[in-house]
Amino acid sequence: MKMQWSRNKYIYLMLLPVVVYYVVFMYLPMYGLQIAFKDFSPAKGIWGSAWVGFDHFKSFYESYYFWRLIRNTLLISLYELVFGFPAPVILALLLNEIRSRYFKNIVQSITYLPHFISVVVVSGMMIDFLSSDGIINQLTGLFGIQPLSFLILPEWFRSVYVSSGIWQGVGWGSIIYLAAISGIDPSLYEAAKSDGAGRFRQIWHITVPGIMPTIMIMLILRFGTLMAGGSMEKILLLYNSTTYETADVISTFVYRRGLLQMDYGFSAAIGLFNNILNFILLVAANKFSRKINNTSLW
Repeated sequence: MKMQWSRNKYIYLMLLPVVVYYVVFMYLPMYGLQIAFKDFSPAKGIWGSAWVGFDHFKSFYESYYFWRLIRNTLLISLYELVFGFPAPVILALLLNEIRSRYFKNIVQSITYLPHFISVVVVSGMMIDFLSSDGIINQLTGLFGIQPLSFLILPEWFRSVYVSSGIWQGVGWGSIIYLAAISGIDPSLYEAAKSDGAGRFRQIWHITVPGIMPTIMIMLILRFGTLMAGGSMEKILLLYNSTTYETADVISTFVYRRGLLQMDYGFSAAIGLFNNILNFILLVAANKFSRKINNTSLW
């Protein structure tokens, strides 16, 4: 043990900042979770605040907002899962089939660039493009379609949110799948060609199975954030009181209730409830993946 420590001491030293980060910012703050069970007052502190048990959880469950928040959170996450998750995989498969390196580099650069645009800028672009006199309405007006104020119509919010997220993240997300594709043995493709397999059959029978473990790992991780309801910052920047019906998710409700209304105990209870659900989904997805594909995080 001592010899192993001496041999790998620099590796352990490199690991130290990461361990310190998680201890300081992830584990120590868990001490404050007890305010979810208290009528927390900053003046009294955590220990001085009155214990209320599960009252906050009960109030949240019985509130008018409960089912709306659950529905919106699940629907936005499911939209991202159904439409957003396959997009980087499909792009990686298409990029892998491009034979011209020059054209491939151009496509990769164009699809990667939106990732480096901040959420604030992307949200500002969406607000400008989708306003009643924005470029989208100007283009649709050429075909005689009446202008719409997309971001004040509840039925349009999820489509706008998910499609803008795909545009921003599809290129960057494809990198990990391109790396997985590069690790596939080229002799498999040569053998498939000699057997008369075309490019589509090579993709379906070699490339897709070759990257399936990576796909499953990423899918498990996605299930672990299913109840997060997407990017809270982006939803806060795009939604308004007219779109709460479809746009308000658990994380944005926690923000309004906890920081704006300063109801810290109630918002901590909702956040804890949300995290427990995410943990259950993560464990279930990991178990399911291990059972059907023999691939898992642990």
